[in-house]
Amino acid sequence: MNKKELTHAEKVIEDLLKKEGMSRRDALKLMGVGGAAAMLGGAPLSASQSDEGSSSSEAKAKIVIVGGGTGGVIMAARLRRAAPNAEITIVAPNDIHLYQPGQVFMAAGLYTEEDIKKPNADLMPGGVKWIKDEVRIFDPDANIVETAKNGKVKYDFLVVATGLEYNYEGIEGMRPELVGQKGISSVYLNDPVKGTARGGTATWEWFKKLRAAAEKASEANPVTAIYTQPDTPIKCGGAPQKILYLSDDFLRGNGPTGGTDVHKNVKALFCKKGTKLFGLPDYNKTLVDEVTPMYGNITDKWNHILRKIDPEKRVATFEHIYLVKGEYDPNLEEYDMITKRETVEIEYDFIHVVPPMKPVKSIANSPLGWPKGNAKGWLACDRYTLQHMKYKNVFGIGDILGIPLGKTGGSARHHGPVVQENLIAAMEGKDLSAKFDGYTVCPLKTQYGKIMLAEFNYDGPAPSFPLDPAKPRWIWWAFDLYMLKPMYWNLMMRGLM
Repeated sequence: MNKKELTHAEKVIEDLLKKEGMSRRDALKLMGVGGAAAMLGGAPLSASQSDEGSSSSEAKAKIVIVGGGTGGVIMAARLRRAAPNAEITIVAPNDIHLYQPGQVFMAAGLYTEEDIKKPNADLMPGGVKWIKDEVRIFDPDANIVETAKNGKVKYDFLVVATGLEYNYEGIEGMRPELVGQKGISSVYLNDPVKGTARGGTATWEWFKKLRAAAEKASEANPVTAIYTQPDTPIKCGGAPQKILYLSDDFLRGNGPTGGTDVHKNVKALFCKKGTKLFGLPDYNKTLVDEVTPMYGNITDKWNHILRKIDPEKRVATFEHIYLVKGEYDPNLEEYDMITKRETVEIEYDFIHVVPPMKPVKSIANSPLGWPKGNAKGWLACDRYTLQHMKYKNVFGIGDILGIPLGKTGGSARHHGPVVQENLIAAMEGKDLSAKFDGYTVCPLKTQYGKIMLAEFNYDGPAPSFPLDPAKPRWIWWAFDLYMLKPMYWNLMMRGLM
C-alpha cells in the first residue's frame, strides 16, 4: 500500500470511527501506529514505542535466533538495533515468509496466495547472519544448536522462535495431502519453506463447492458440513469459528461472488472440546446470543473431538466426553459426577479439519521442553519474563512457548519487547524487569464485513480502545482487510511496533 492509498484508507476509517461515536481525537489516535497496532497486538509496550525508548546495550555476545517466521524476524530486527555490538545469527530454512493471518482472507476469496508472500531476504535486517538451515538438536548444556547441513552453531544467548507443528496424522486416516479432496479442507495448511499456503486456496474452493452443493439441496434434505477444533493448543484459537461463520455467510449470498441465500440447505456442526464458544463470558455471550442465532443452522457438538476420518465413506469419528450422575452423597447433598466416553460416527458431505498441534520435535526432544503435564514438550519459559526456567541464557517467542496464552501474531508482537529488554538485562548481569501480561488478540470474523476484536490477557478482557470489545464491527474488518498486512510487513517485521 503506497502513501496515497494509506492516506485514503485512513480517511475512510476515520469516517467510520466517527460513525461509531468516537471523538475526532480518539479517531485520529486510532489512525496512528498505536491504533492499527490494536489488531496486531494492542497498544505498544514501553520498549516498542520508539527506537529512543528501546533498551540498548554496548555489550558483546553471540546471539542465535532459531526460526524465520514472525517471532524470529521480529527478534532479529529488535536485537540488531538494541544490541549493535552483538553477533546475531538467525537459523531458518524458509526463503518465503507467509503473512499467516491472511490465510483466512484467502479462504474467504478476498486474498490470493501471492498477496501473503514475501521473500524472507527482504525482511532480514542488515548485519544479521542468516544460516538457511534447520536446527535438529538443541544442546543447552553446551550452548550449542546443531543444524541439518551446517553443523554446530555456538551461542552465548539463544532465542527460540521455532513455532509449532501441525499434526494432521494425529487424526487416524488424515494426512495433509487430503486437503482439497473428498470434501476435506483445512485453512491452516501451509509450507513456508516451499512458499505455499495451500490451506487458504483449498478452503476458498471448498467454500464454492459447499455453496454449489447447497444450491442443489433443500432444507428437507440438507448438505452436512462439519467444522472441527482439536483438544490441543492451537495457533489463532478463533480460526475454526472464523471459517464456520464466513462459510455460512457466504452461503447467505455475502462475499465476493454474491448469490441467493441457501444457508438453510446446509446443516452445520461445530465440534470442539468444552461447552463454550469462547472462554471469556462477554465474548461468549455475543457468540451465543447474537452470532450463532443469526445463522440458525449451526449446531454446537460439545466435547466432540475428531479422532478418525474415512475420506472414501465420508465418515468422521469423534470421541464424545460427557458426565453422568453417579451416587448421591447425602453429606454434600449432591451427586457424584462420572466422566464417560463414547465413540460417535457422523456422516458428512464437507468437513473443515483443524489439526491437532504440537511443539516442534527438536524442542520436545530436548532439555528445553516442559517434561510433563499439559505443556509437555513446549518451551519451558516463565510466563512473564519469557526466560527459560532452567537455562537463563535462553528465551522464547511465539507459538512454541509453553505458557497459558499467546499463540497469536499479536501476542508475538508483545513478546518481542519483553524478550528484547530481558535478554539485554541478562547480557549485562541485571535483573529482568519486563513482563508479558498474557496479551492475546483474536479478530474473530463473525461474517463478511464484521469482526469482534477479542483482546484479553492473564487477568481477563483487555480492550485497547474505548469501544465495546464484544460488539462485532465493520471498523475492525476494514483495519484487518486493508491496513494490517502493510503494517505487518513494514512495521511489525521491522521491530518498529
